[in-house]
Amino acid sequence: MSYTIAILGRPNVGKSTLFNKLVGRRLALVDDAPGLTRDRRMSDFELGDQIVHIIDTAGLEEALDGSIEERMRDQTYAAMEEADLVLFMIDARAGVIPADETFASIVRQSGKPVLLVVNKAEGRAGDLGYYESYSLGFGDPIAISAEHSEGIGELLFQMDEVLKKRDPLIPDLEDGESDEDRPLRIAIVGRPNAGKSTLINALIGEDRMITGPEAGLTRDSISVELNYEGRDIRLFDTAGLRKRARVKERPEHLSVVDALRAIRFAEVVVLLLDVNNPLEKQDLTIADLVAREGRALVIAVNKWDLETDKNARINKLRKEVTRLLPQVKGLAMVPVSALAARGLDKLMKAVFETYETWNKRLPTGKLNRFLDDTVQRHTPPAPGGRRIRLRYMTQPNARPPTFIVFCSRPKDLPTSYSRYIVNGLRETFDLQGVPIRLHMRKGKNPYVDKD
Repeated sequence: MSYTIAILGRPNVGKSTLFNKLVGRRLALVDDAPGLTRDRRMSDFELGDQIVHIIDTAGLEEALDGSIEERMRDQTYAAMEEADLVLFMIDARAGVIPADETFASIVRQSGKPVLLVVNKAEGRAGDLGYYESYSLGFGDPIAISAEHSEGIGELLFQMDEVLKKRDPLIPDLEDGESDEDRPLRIAIVGRPNAGKSTLINALIGEDRMITGPEAGLTRDSISVELNYEGRDIRLFDTAGLRKRARVKERPEHLSVVDALRAIRFAEVVVLLLDVNNPLEKQDLTIADLVAREGRALVIAVNKWDLETDKNARINKLRKEVTRLLPQVKGLAMVPVSALAARGLDKLMKAVFETYETWNKRLPTGKLNRFLDDTVQRHTPPAPGGRRIRLRYMTQPNARPPTFIVFCSRPKDLPTSYSRYIVNGLRETFDLQGVPIRLHMRKGKNPYVDKD
């Protein structure tokens, strides 16, 4: 069964940009001028293990009878009726305007499953629109930047989860079940010839992937199923990621795009390093990409059987990782030998532990006690002689852990103080080795009744 996804929203919120990003090609015209899309445009893209149809639609807007705008709106309504899932998109920088509320009501009446997508959410300028979007009644919004490819991984994951629930062959989770009843998605990434395919073969216990000394043997992102100690896992083998300047041939370019899509779709990413030349610039670039996508990250150092002074080597590498990747402090680093199938148990243990941390949710009471202690130890600065008050803290999301601090003047709070809070969260609640999102919002405690 093939599913259909429709992207809906008022004009110029970025629907065509998202459409192009998902299909991996520039099919829809994109411009700052609204109303460029008129007809429905459909294409296919790979979502998990299936091919789904996606429809780019004209912007929903008021229209006179018989006008071009009315015919455009009819095309959009037809796409909504055809869809199994609606992506309702708004512009984070403009916030929720009356047109968004009107068309959200229309989409809600359709009875279709809806994911609320808040586009142009990069930077602090989009924070207000993100929080305003809760008022539309579609649940937790998904913040993205279609133009800069931010948040696409979380969107793909949520789309796949919704469509699974509509598939009669894949039952919904029953009461008492947890995420452990679903396959855990793990992507193996790294530079060419690091041993990714060999590691996959070692984990599944058979020569499923082609391996050899030649770099670039893997082209497509291939998924394989694995049951490890009773836990279902889906492993993604990816093409080696080289520097962009070295990717010149089209087949390799497509392979790189496929590997990046696997990173965004995975829950845990294992970055495989070659012990002979680890932590090169490209390795750090890949790690930073995984962190920016909000995926859980584990580092595996391959070909460990070739190392002579193992203790000194691993200690040095861990210090280098701490220095070079401060944005994800406490990363798990596991030495392995894919060819000799050594260190695999420790690697999988690190994967499961990092996954649990990535999913961790913290009680609001504990967070606010932490915030009080944090402020008492180090008071926020007072630019211009006016003190910045941090009033309240909550966690709206996990995967990765995401926190909101309500304060009096969020724009004036230095980045260094935000880092101070993030580091405190890591130490206090053992959030080592996963990305942490921290948003500052102006406002009072939202749970205090207003007079």
